Parts: sequence; structure tokens; C-alpha cells
Amino acid sequence: MKKILLAMSLVLVTGLAAKAQRYCVIDSKYILEKIPEYTNAQKQLDAASQGWQKEVDAKMQNIDQMYKSYQAERPMLSEDARKKREDEIVAKEKEAKDLQKKYFGYEGEVFKKRQTLVKPIQDKVYNAVQQYAQSRSFDMVYDKAGGITIFYADPKLDKSDEILKLIPGVK
Repeated sequence: MKKILLAMSLVLVTGLAAKAQRYCVIDSKYILEKIPEYTNAQKQLDAASQGWQKEVDAKMQNIDQMYKSYQAERPMLSEDARKKREDEIVAKEKEAKDLQKKYFGYEGEVFKKRQTLVKPIQDKVYNAVQQYAQSRSFDMVYDKAGGITIFYADPKLDKSDEILKLIPGVK
């Protein structure tokens, strides 16, 4: 009797394990590029980024000029004057790096602007993918645009266009 129960439970467990998982593949980059809000947000983010980068570059150029001027005048300066100029250059360099960190560092202005402009759109896509997966009983959804490597994906598995239809305001 124990052997029969053991054999039946083994067959049951094997049957459950062999149950095929349902999955599909999407391309989140493709989906996002088809959303007009996202392309507008990306343009705004790029424009702000370029402006901030120009500001940082101008400061770095100014520091470079100060350093070149210092190098040319160094032989004629006293020890105190040299120290003062070096400290001034170092202070300006620190100021420029702090500005760069303020704009481009972790939780800097670019990060904050991305959170306000892009994150809500990404959340819409995530919710649409989740809704799609649940309504079609998919166990997994792979994103071929993400960091996951997929060597081959049958094009009929790509459900990106169907996800786009679920996002309000996207044609």
C-alpha cells in the first residue's frame, strides 16, 4: 500500500513539475518609443541635461584656463602667491565637481527630472504588462530590451504591440 501511495504521489509531483509555464516576450524599449509622452519627456530630459552639461563644461574650461595661466606665471610668483593660486584652483575644481554631482550624481537633478517625467510613463507600461500577463495567464514575461539575454525569441511570442493597445492615449 505504501509503495502504491508513493508511486502515485511521485507521478503527481512529476506531472505538476512538467506542467509547461506560459511566457511571452516583450520589448519595453519598443513600447516606450511608441508612446508620444515618453519621447517628449525624453526630449525634455535631454535638453535639460545638455544645458547642465554646458554649465559644468564652462566651469571646467574656466578652471583649465586658470591652471594654464598659473603654469605660465608660476616661476614669477612667490611661495605664498603660488599656494594662494593653487588653493583657488583646487577650490574652483571642487566647486565644479560639486555642481556636476548636483546635476548628474546619484539623486541629482537628472535623476529627479527622470523620476517626474519618465517614471509615470514606465509605470503605465508596467501596469499594462501586468494586466496583459494576468488576463492571458502568463507565468513570466521576458523583456528583450532589458539586461536579460535572449538568444532567440520567436516573433509570435513578442506581445509588445498588444501591450501598446492597453495603454491609454497610444495608437
